[in-house]
Amino acid sequence: MRIQAPRGTEDVTPSQATTWQWLEATYRELAHHYGYGEIRTPVFEDVNLFKRTAGEQSDIVSKEMYEFQDKGGRDVALKPEGTAPVMRALIEHNLCPQGTHTRLYYLTACYRYNRNQKGRLRELHQFGAELVGSSSASADAEVIELAYLYLSAIGLDNEPIWINSIGRNECRSQFSEHILSHVSSFLKDADGEVRAKIEKNPLGMLDSKDPGQQAALLGLRPILEFLEPDSQSRFESVQALLTEAGVPFKVSAGTVRGLDYYTETVFEFESQHLPGLSIFGGGRYDNLVKELGGPPTPCVGYGMGVERIILALQAREISAPSSKPDIFLVQASETAGPAVRRLAREARAAGKTALLDLDARSMKSQMRQADSSGARFSAIIGDEELAKNAVSLKNMETGEQSSVAFEKVVENL
Repeated sequence: MRIQAPRGTEDVTPSQATTWQWLEATYRELAHHYGYGEIRTPVFEDVNLFKRTAGEQSDIVSKEMYEFQDKGGRDVALKPEGTAPVMRALIEHNLCPQGTHTRLYYLTACYRYNRNQKGRLRELHQFGAELVGSSSASADAEVIELAYLYLSAIGLDNEPIWINSIGRNECRSQFSEHILSHVSSFLKDADGEVRAKIEKNPLGMLDSKDPGQQAALLGLRPILEFLEPDSQSRFESVQALLTEAGVPFKVSAGTVRGLDYYTETVFEFESQHLPGLSIFGGGRYDNLVKELGGPPTPCVGYGMGVERIILALQAREISAPSSKPDIFLVQASETAGPAVRRLAREARAAGKTALLDLDARSMKSQMRQADSSGARFSAIIGDEELAKNAVSLKNMETGEQSSVAFEKVVENL
């Protein structure tokens, strides 16, 4: 029986890896320009990390988390999202002493036991950023700007980011009461498990995709009407800063995010070319570090799904920049082998991609390989070229061919 990749996972083949490498390199470069340093956290963590941060009633913890006991009897989980492990590491290594700012980014795999479908894999990959130590509206605007500029860099710009504010404790408490009152008739007939979940976390209904719950919320007053005065002023500042930065946005009362740890600003991006799937989302979570045993520390950040980015790029017919080989070296005689291999080494040492035939095939076969490889140039080396200490260099796009001194070949590339 043939063994296949586990359900909900995908292999990345060499032709697909070009896109991944482009996306990763672009993200790393932009993050470094903004002063963010990379952090890498383990694939698995103590299960309580996610129960305390995401909330035991959240879908991620209650339905989707890969949770198991290791051989030492410890309860662990494959990480379902990137922020909580970063905050755990931040506390453990004292990465943000009080009174300072810390900027972190990550590229990581996450694991969720989803129903396998387009854009919802069980092994998914995230790019993320966390700005720690600043409570200002400028910090919120910076991470949103960073995410948007990344979308612009890969061709997914010119669409608005949805933003909202969910206030602080007083606001959410009042709004939760309003939700429960508004959906009271729905709750009377709801399944006991559903009712208990909503009563524990009413705001979770706003993030639900269940048609019945969405229908029950029709006519609900927006959370913005319950904001504390400070939060209202702060949200207006975020909007002004995004306008100043040229970041398109829309205020969306239904944007709340599905994790319990968010406070105040929340945001999300869903491309019209990939309806129903959020490409990135995040917000402010000023209580998370304290919840994990650290000192009160303001934080804001986001995570974006790499597989969904790729789906959106495909929908817009955007491809990664070409990474064709620079040269294919053709051995036209038996004695030319050492010269071909030497030129390949010199080209590679100079940072060029050089290919050559390894199976002593005919010159005609090698030229077919050169053509199918997509190489920019081919270089033929035979007895005649050896006598002249030169190669016959051919531009594969134009067909132009010329004799080039052996020591000038790499320079000509």
